[in-house]
Amino acid sequence: MAHLRSRRRLALAVPVVLSLTASLGFLPGAASAAPLTASATPSADGPSLAYVVNTGTDHRTIESVEKAITAAGGTVVIAYEKIGVIVVHSANPDFGKRIRAVRGVQSAGATRTAPLTAAGTTDEGAAQMLSAAEAAKVSRTAAAGEEPLEADQWDLRAIGADKAAKTNPGSKNVTVAVIDVGVDDTHPDIAPNFSPSQSANCVGGKPDTTYGAWRPVDADHYHGTHVAGEIAAARNGIGVAGVAPGVKVSGITVAEPDASQLFYPESVVCAFVFAADHGVEITNNSYYVDPWLYNCLDDPDQRAIVDAVNRAQLYAQKKGTLNVAAAGNSNDDLDSNALADASSPDDSTPATRTVDPHKCFDVPTQLPGVVTVASTGVTGAKSYFSSYGKGVIDVAAPGGDKYQIPDTPSKNGRILSTMPNNQYGFLQGTSMATPHVAGVAALLKSKYPWASPAQLQALLKAEADNPGCPTAPYDGNGDGVVDATCVGGKHVNGFYGAGIVNALRAVK
Repeated sequence: MAHLRSRRRLALAVPVVLSLTASLGFLPGAASAAPLTASATPSADGPSLAYVVNTGTDHRTIESVEKAITAAGGTVVIAYEKIGVIVVHSANPDFGKRIRAVRGVQSAGATRTAPLTAAGTTDEGAAQMLSAAEAAKVSRTAAAGEEPLEADQWDLRAIGADKAAKTNPGSKNVTVAVIDVGVDDTHPDIAPNFSPSQSANCVGGKPDTTYGAWRPVDADHYHGTHVAGEIAAARNGIGVAGVAPGVKVSGITVAEPDASQLFYPESVVCAFVFAADHGVEITNNSYYVDPWLYNCLDDPDQRAIVDAVNRAQLYAQKKGTLNVAAAGNSNDDLDSNALADASSPDDSTPATRTVDPHKCFDVPTQLPGVVTVASTGVTGAKSYFSSYGKGVIDVAAPGGDKYQIPDTPSKNGRILSTMPNNQYGFLQGTSMATPHVAGVAALLKSKYPWASPAQLQALLKAEADNPGCPTAPYDGNGDGVVDATCVGGKHVNGFYGAGIVNALRAVK
C-alpha cells in the first residue's frame, strides 16, 4: 500500500496555489508546433505504457489529436472531451516526445515508469484488527445511546461528532465519494448509507459501473472501507459510528488490483470526472497520485500528470464538488525550500532527488482549491508522522498517533473503523484525518445545501479550533529530538492550518 496516505499528502494555501496556477498557465506551450503526419512510421518495440495527452476541449482539436495519437503508435483508451484529457496506451518509446510536437497538444507524458501489467495511500503502519473478544470487552463499556464500539472512538468526541449527530447527523441528499482502493458496501455499518449509483471502478481511466465493481478485490485492500466508515458508518446499533452518519457514501476504485495498490493518474482523472458527473458533493482523497511523490513541472511527464489531474479536479469543483485530500505522512515541511524525495518513481526503481515543494507538487493535495488536511492525535498535538507547512495545510483533524494514548477501553491511539468482511480495525495516518474533514464538510453541506466548494472550505476553517503552535519544541515520538517546527500564530499556522475541524460547531 505504497500510497494510502501512509505516504503523504499536502494541502496548499494561497502562496502555493498561486504558484501552481501561474505555472500551469504556461502548459499550452506546444500548441503552435507542427502537426504529426500519418505518414510517419512509429516504432512499437518498447514496453506498453499509459499516457495522458492534454489538449483543447473543442471537438475538432480532439479529433485531430486522436488521429495523431494513432499515427504515433498510440491507442486511445478514453477521451474526456469536457476537460481535454485523453488516456492513451502506447508501446512506442518515442510516443511522448512525438505527441508533444503535435499542434493542439498542450502537454503529454507517461503516467508510469513501469510497463502496463494485468499506490499509494496514506495510512501509517499496519492495520490492527479488533478481535471478537476485544470487541465484546469494548461493547460492555458502551453508554446508553452509543454504538457498541464507540467507547474506542476518541476521535468522534475530540471534534464533537458524537454530540453533533444528535443535532444533525447529515442529509441523505449529500454524498461523499471515497476515491480509494475500493469500498466493501456489504459491511453492516456501511450498507445503510451506501450509494451504488454514484460508485464505479475507474482503474485504467475508464469507469466500470457494473454492480459491485467498486468493491475491494480482497481483504488486504481495506483502506477505502476504513475511510468510508469514518465518514458515514450508520448509527444503527452495530459497531462504530461515522462523523456524518446520516449522509451517503460511495466508492470509486482507482487503485491497481495487485499488491502495489498504486493510484495512477488516469484512474484519478476518471474518478474526479465520474464523481462530478454523478452529483457527488464531496470527494475524499487519502492518497497521492503515483508514481511520483512530487511532480516537477520541468519534467514533461510529471508536468502532464499535474495538468491532467488538475483539469479533472477543477472540473469537479466547477460542478459543485469539494475535494478533500491528505497532507501525507512523511513529516515533511511543505513550505520548505527543499525536500528529499527518495521514493520516486515508486513503480520501478526510485532515485533520491531534492525537490522544492513550491515547484514540485504532491497531487492532488497541492492543486488549487483542494482542502489539504494534517493529522492530530488524542491530545490535539500534531501526529508524529503528519506533514505540515504554513500556507499549505488548510485544516487538521484526528488521524491517530500511537504515541498519544487515549483513556479508552483498548488504549489505542489510532482510529477505529470498518474493515472488509464485517470486521473492525485501527489505522493511523493523514488518510484517517481526511475523512474526518470530509465528514464535517458533509455536515456543513447538509446545513447549507447551496454552499459552493469555496464557501464550504471557508466554513470548515471558520468553525475550526486552533490550539496554536506548541510552546515547547515539538518531539512527536518522545526521543528527545526536535522533529518539526511550527510557524505561524493562533489563527493560522503550519501544524493546524486554520485549526482542528469541529463537527458540533458545524451543525450549530
